[in-house]
Amino acid sequence: MKLLYKFSLMAALACGATAPAIAQTVVTEKLPTDYLSASFHAGRRQALRDKMPANSVAVIFAFPEEVFSNDVNYVFHQNPDLYYFSGYKEPNSMLLIFKDMQGSGADAYNEVIFVQKRDAAREQWTGKRLGVEGAKNQLGFKTAYVGTEFAAFPIDFKKFSTVLYDGIPGDVGADVSKGSLSDLVNNFKAKAEIKDMDKGLMADLSLIAQRGTPKNIDRIMAYLKPKMEQPVYKNNELLQALVAKPDSVTLMDFKAKIGGAMGGMVQYDDAVTALRGVKQPEELALIKKSVQISSLAHAEAMRAVKPKMSERELEGIMLYVHKKYGAEDEGYPPIVGAGGNGCILHYEENNATEVQNQLVLMDVGAEYHGYSADVTRTFPANGKFTEAQKAIYQLVYDAQEAVFPLCKDGVPYGSLEQKTQEVLAAGLIKLGIIKDEKDVRKYYPHGVSHHLGLDVHDKGSYGGNLETGMVITVEPGIYIPAGSPCDKKWWNIGVRIEDDIQIGKDKGINLSKDAPRTWQAVEKMAAEASIFDAGKFPALNTLK
Repeated sequence: MKLLYKFSLMAALACGATAPAIAQTVVTEKLPTDYLSASFHAGRRQALRDKMPANSVAVIFAFPEEVFSNDVNYVFHQNPDLYYFSGYKEPNSMLLIFKDMQGSGADAYNEVIFVQKRDAAREQWTGKRLGVEGAKNQLGFKTAYVGTEFAAFPIDFKKFSTVLYDGIPGDVGADVSKGSLSDLVNNFKAKAEIKDMDKGLMADLSLIAQRGTPKNIDRIMAYLKPKMEQPVYKNNELLQALVAKPDSVTLMDFKAKIGGAMGGMVQYDDAVTALRGVKQPEELALIKKSVQISSLAHAEAMRAVKPKMSERELEGIMLYVHKKYGAEDEGYPPIVGAGGNGCILHYEENNATEVQNQLVLMDVGAEYHGYSADVTRTFPANGKFTEAQKAIYQLVYDAQEAVFPLCKDGVPYGSLEQKTQEVLAAGLIKLGIIKDEKDVRKYYPHGVSHHLGLDVHDKGSYGGNLETGMVITVEPGIYIPAGSPCDKKWWNIGVRIEDDIQIGKDKGINLSKDAPRTWQAVEKMAAEASIFDAGKFPALNTLK
C-alpha cells in the first residue's frame, strides 16, 4: 500500500494536480537502553593497561565472518575480547591498546581502533555501520581510523618490549580487499615480524604453560598423544621433549621456554583471563537478566511438555520465551534430549519426533547483549518421575546441594569437583550401579563447573580460588546409556541439573532459581497449565 500510494502521489504531481498537505511524522527507533556503556569499555581498557608490562602494546582482532551457505553468512558474532574492551560489534576491525601514551601534545594517544568504513550501498543491504565518527561519538575513542589506513599507520612494533595478542586469526575469510580482516592481519604480521603458527597448537601450548602441573601431567600426556601424529605437533621441539620425558623438571623447563617464545600470548591470556573472570556490576546485571530469561523458559517448557511433542517443538518453546524477553540469541546450540539422547552430552540434533514417556534433558541458555546463561533441567515428559528416574535425579540434586556451600570467596576451585565426585560415587555405589568409586567417571564424564559470561565457557581462572564477582556453573550429571554394565532399569536415564552461581564473599547466589530444581517442584510445575496449551496449528498438506 505504501508503494502504491507513493506512485499515485508522484503521478498526480506529474499531471499538475495539487497534492494534499502531508503531516511529517518522525518515528523514533525503540532500542534497548541497557547495553554496556562507553565508560565501562574504557574502564576495561584501563584495567588491561594496568596489567600490561612496561613499554608494551596489546593487539586484538575481530572474529572472521563465516559462510552459512553460498553467498549468505552466519549472523556475525564479535570476538568477545574486542567487544569487552571496545563495545564494537562489527567485523573487519582491530584494536590497539598501549601501556604508555604515544606521541605528545593534543595528538597523543594510548589506544587506537580501526573500523569498517561507512558505505551507503552496503549498509542498505546489511545494516548501519558506526564508521570513524560513530567509534568516536558513541564508543568514546579519541583516535579512530578506517581499516584501510592501518597499512600506512606509523607504528613500529619492534620498539615495544612486548606485543600482547591472542594469537593470529587463522581462517580470515575470502575477502582480501584493503581494510578486510585478512588485510589487517597480514599487515600486522609484516609490521611486527610475526610468523604464522597453527592456532590449535598455539592454544594447546598456552594451556599447558598455564595449567600444567606435576599432578595432571598424565592427563596432559593422554590429551597430547593422539595429536602428536599431526605434523605441526610432531615437529614442535618443546612438545617432543615433554612427551619424551613427562616429569616435573621437563614441565618446568617447558613453561620457561614457552614464556620466552610465546611471552606476548601468555601475558595477554593471563591479563585478560584475570579481568574477564571477575565480573563488573554492569556485567552482572546483564548476566542476571540472561539467566532469569532462561529460567523462565525452562519453567514454561516443564508446563508445556507432552509425550507426543518433538524435541524440536520443546526447543521452539524455549526460544520463543527467550525472544519474548528480548534475548538476541542463544549462548550455544540448544540441547534437547529425550531418553537415550539425554545421555549424549552435547546432543544437538533435537530431531526425535516424540519425546514419549521419557526423561527430557534440556540444556538451553539465552544470550542477552552478548552475555550467555547456561541452565539445564531434566523432567519427565508425562509429568511424573519413575522410581528409578527419581533415584538418579535425587542423587544429582544431592551433589549440587553439597557443592553450593563451597561457592564463595576463597574456596579452591578444584574442591568443587572433588566434592561432586565424592557424592556421586557414594550414591552410585549405594544404588548398586558401580562397585568402586573410581568407576564414577563411567557415568559422570564431565566437570562440575566452568566460568560464565561473554562466552558460555568463559575466560577465568580454574587453578586458584574462587573470587567475589565470578559467575560459574554447578552442573553435576549422571548418564546411563543402554547397554551399560548395570541393571536395565537404569538404562537411558540421563540427568543433569545446572545452575548459574554468582560468587559472593560468604556464599553464592543461585541466579537460576526461577527454574524448579527438586523433583517435587518439577512435578508440581509440570501439572500447571502452559500458555502454549491452547495453541492450534493447521496440519501440513503433503503435495503429491
